[in-house]
Amino acid sequence: MRPAAILVLWDIDHTLLRMGPRAYDVYPKAVEALTGQPCRDPVETEGRTELAIMRELLARGGGELPPDERICAALIAAVAGQGEHYRRDGRALPGAPEALAALAREPGVLQTVLTGNIRAHAEVKLGAVGLDRFIDFDAGAFGCDHVDRPRLVPIAQTRAGQREKTTYDHANTVLVGDTRRDVQAGLDGGARVLGVATGPVAAGDLRAAGAHDVLDDLTDTQAVLRAVLR
Repeated sequence: MRPAAILVLWDIDHTLLRMGPRAYDVYPKAVEALTGQPCRDPVETEGRTELAIMRELLARGGGELPPDERICAALIAAVAGQGEHYRRDGRALPGAPEALAALAREPGVLQTVLTGNIRAHAEVKLGAVGLDRFIDFDAGAFGCDHVDRPRLVPIAQTRAGQREKTTYDHANTVLVGDTRRDVQAGLDGGARVLGVATGPVAAGDLRAAGAHDVLDDLTDTQAVLRAVLR
């Protein structure tokens, strides 16, 4: 029997949408704003929080790291103006709008995001492709809430629980994502994991990482509903 209340924690990038290369411009912009020096260093981003990405880039320059509050403020400033690029270059992944809409019609389902993006970046990205209307951002957890992705799960569960006056835990929380770090976040943080092989990781590798269910993509809306609502 399905739980009466279900919290769905969506990853964003490569799970629900793709934004194009301009999405990565925010990191060198934020680094330069903080240090006064240009930043051309490549950095791994998949499944990481933006706070972790920024800490790594800043550490490469030596010196003392700025406080997290300053790092996040620089990211917010760097995100401003990205909406035009995202509306032009971004796209929702096949099946994502239909899956979100179908879950929105299900009684007791609350959809939010668990993402490495800071909140401002998450809102701009999802808004650019028209998916923001399905998401309760106040119930989510974001890349400046904690540097470690697994720690975001209980943050989202607490916020969602306060909004809905209920308790969310492993039994009624589903994390949907496309990377091994998404899977690990759910396993360590206390959520059932639905892996979707729409990003850089193959379906078999998501299963091997520990995902409870795996789909090739979101195009089969009924399969998404079965995996989330079971």
